[in-house]
Amino acid sequence: MPGTSGDAGGPGADGAADTAADGDGDSGAPGALRRTLTFRDLVVYGLLFIAPMAPVGIFGTLQAVSHGAVTTVYLVATVAMAFTAFSYAQMVRVAPGAGSVYTYARVGLGEGAGFVAGWMAMLDYLLIPAVAYLFSGIALHALVPSVHQWVWTALAVAVTTLLNLWGVRTAARVGFAVLAMEIVVLAVFVVSAVVELVVHGAPRGWAEPLTGEGGFSVQAVLAAVSVAVLSYLGFDAIASFAEEAGGGRGGRARGGPDRVARAVLTCLAVAGVLFAVQTYLAALLMPMSAAELAARPGEQGAAFYATVDASVGRWLHDLVAVSKAVGAAFAALAGQAAAGRLLFAMARDRRLPGSMSKVDTGSGVPRRALLGAALVTLVAAVWAARRDDGLDQLSSVVNVGALTAFGLLHASVIGWFWIRGTAAARSVPRHLVVPLLGLAVVVAVIAEASAAARAVGGAWLVVGLVVLAAQYRGRARAGGERG
Repeated sequence: MPGTSGDAGGPGADGAADTAADGDGDSGAPGALRRTLTFRDLVVYGLLFIAPMAPVGIFGTLQAVSHGAVTTVYLVATVAMAFTAFSYAQMVRVAPGAGSVYTYARVGLGEGAGFVAGWMAMLDYLLIPAVAYLFSGIALHALVPSVHQWVWTALAVAVTTLLNLWGVRTAARVGFAVLAMEIVVLAVFVVSAVVELVVHGAPRGWAEPLTGEGGFSVQAVLAAVSVAVLSYLGFDAIASFAEEAGGGRGGRARGGPDRVARAVLTCLAVAGVLFAVQTYLAALLMPMSAAELAARPGEQGAAFYATVDASVGRWLHDLVAVSKAVGAAFAALAGQAAAGRLLFAMARDRRLPGSMSKVDTGSGVPRRALLGAALVTLVAAVWAARRDDGLDQLSSVVNVGALTAFGLLHASVIGWFWIRGTAAARSVPRHLVVPLLGLAVVVAVIAEASAAARAVGGAWLVVGLVVLAAQYRGRARAGGERG
């Protein structure tokens, strides 16, 4: 049922929450999504979006910035992101709607904050898939140089969009196969690295990936953490599938929110373990010290591949490269699906054109919202693929939107449980301490972002506020005419 446009006084006031709590997800109902996703499907979507080997591209940078304590960086980053994951787990039970942080801010803080949260998350959800598609195009172009990278990029967008339009379960099954491939490649790396360390020993001290070179530096680790947390962006996309998570018997919704909450926390924990293991092994095998790497910034991007090539062999280098090429495209698939759900939820609440709130009766997915997200992503990805600095341009702006949305998520927990909720439901540790710590992490990371990223994020926010003001004026004018 289409959502209301009044102030959100609780889950029942939110259209997305009503659908999730009371319906069974009949795809023929207007604005209703089909409940077919299992716990495994949700975790698959989250891990696909994150990518099990996400540290590969920034391993060298983190190693240099942290003075060699790259594994500690990821352990700290996992704890830092756990505050955000926990806040998602709290709010998905309050408002299990497809809009994720848009829905939570709308319920916890009100209409205006909800729109701002959705608007800022839109910047992240539309551009992160574009970055992933570009990664895929670059990798495939390296394997087949005769085909330009923008062609590979566009092809990746087309294939994954078709899978998303086919249906959420089909996309999840294919995604599971790709995720399994990525896990296998990661396992091959781990086994090969362990064999190399057993046979030839470690070029570096066994504790060095944890303590750093020449002594532990808290400042250096925290500086690297501000970059490392960006490897986790994507686990939050699980929450956007809240209306499609099956519950108990007959697919009813009652168990859906708990399933989503567990999936968010599980995804983050699994990603944290995978990141720590692979960076620990790579750091032990690195032929170059962190200091040398810091002095050669041009070699930081390929540091992981160079380590694999030197310690194990070219065959594993190529295997990891192919895995990253395929994995990036399917990370974009999960991101595109999440973006479509966000546009769908905002359209259902009349914050975006209502045509995007339609659900296809055959596939059970918001087809028009998905196509809208795919079109924006395609334009951004192909534009970047045709520029020499395209990757830098895209990467510099995608994170501020997500981090701003995370900040509003934490504020929503406080708003709902301490301002709009009842005293009996409040918990100081869960509903005050955790969101405040999460908010502090978000502010710290935004402060470390580049000036260009903050400028683009600020400009996007200003545009969103103008749109919000125009919507309020339009509603006020319509109300006056009715009066």
